[in-house]
Amino acid sequence: MSTETTSPRWRAVMVTTLVPTLLFSFGEGAILPVLPLVAGGLGADLATSGLVAAMLMVGVLVGDIPSGVVIARIGERVAMITAAGVAILGAAAGFFAPNPAILAAAVFVIGLAGAVFALARHAFLTSFVPVAFRARALSTLGGTHRLGLFLGPFAAAGLLQFTRVPAAAFAVLAAGCLVAALVLVLLRDPESVFGAEHRNAAPTTGELFVADEAHGLFRTLWARRQVLATVGVGSAIMSALRASRLVILPLWAVSIGLDGTTAALVIGIAGGVDFALFYAGGWLMDRVGRLWVAVPSLTFLSLAHLALAATSEAPEPATWFVAIAFTLAVANGLSSGILMTLGSDLADPRRPALFLGAWRFTNDLGGASAPLVIAAVTAAASLPVAAGVIAGIGLVGATVWRLAIPRFVSRTPRERVR
Repeated sequence: MSTETTSPRWRAVMVTTLVPTLLFSFGEGAILPVLPLVAGGLGADLATSGLVAAMLMVGVLVGDIPSGVVIARIGERVAMITAAGVAILGAAAGFFAPNPAILAAAVFVIGLAGAVFALARHAFLTSFVPVAFRARALSTLGGTHRLGLFLGPFAAAGLLQFTRVPAAAFAVLAAGCLVAALVLVLLRDPESVFGAEHRNAAPTTGELFVADEAHGLFRTLWARRQVLATVGVGSAIMSALRASRLVILPLWAVSIGLDGTTAALVIGIAGGVDFALFYAGGWLMDRVGRLWVAVPSLTFLSLAHLALAATSEAPEPATWFVAIAFTLAVANGLSSGILMTLGSDLADPRRPALFLGAWRFTNDLGGASAPLVIAAVTAAASLPVAAGVIAGIGLVGATVWRLAIPRFVSRTPRERVR
């Protein structure tokens, strides 16, 4: 099949995937800044509000385990539609939640749906986009996800300003998921675009990807334990600091008395900085190597958390909040793609999904742990202490990466070109 004949058709497949991804991420971005406000309105203290926000990543982590089985049984497109429907139910439960416990359960369900949606869209592109276009397709997918997370907080801020009801952000999520499901239902099925050449062929790369995700996770965790216990630990800690940033900033805004609209706007603009740098991070990794992006980015994420802890009693807390939010955005933006890139570097090129499934689970374990640590330390001590603990963990991760990446990721991009 020639590139000329496949290009128009894979672009149609990209639209079928990218538009729902943008809409789903848009809804997620809308609820993230306001979850502590919603929980607080239901009587939760700061630590409990952090626990409610943590349930999103806990849901993603738990959802990682059965998502491969679900997609293998019902297919990528149906799985995305189903995940969008489940997320709508979670959004409705969150909007009408009478207490923090129901709210936490609703957020957990949204996380479960997000895990299935994420794997399905990845496998969807892997199945239908030709290899010649795959890297660009997956990079665009990542950028689309970040764009949704950037735009969502602005919708939340506008709705909060209009309604004065923080839980209204769940309506943005429900609307985004509904339109995403409609797009998937109404646009042409890639099966009809590619016809019998897909249906009658041997299992596609995407189908093998999902099958490996479904059956090889725990076996691969053990088989690749050496690299996962070193580079993987660093990646889990990077995920932890990224997740912490999404939880601790809204909590900090609540703790300093910042109103929800202002907090959502600050977090949204910082998300724009993050989104703007996603290509620069990849360019730097290709130019100077993985190590010189990974370690500085994780170090600056850690130092920004430490600055948050150090300025808890400083004058002008709102100014410090804005400055640190933008510092976190720059550090996170420049590290864009580092986890996927390291995972690809370390995976067996013959059956990459076996390792990538374990790699993603390791990363999500870190992402789910950080908000729980924040909630626990905040309950036991205070939010500034929690920020300091996360900073310390991040500096440990930077040290681990400094030692482990040269050992396991031995070839630089330039060496590959030679």
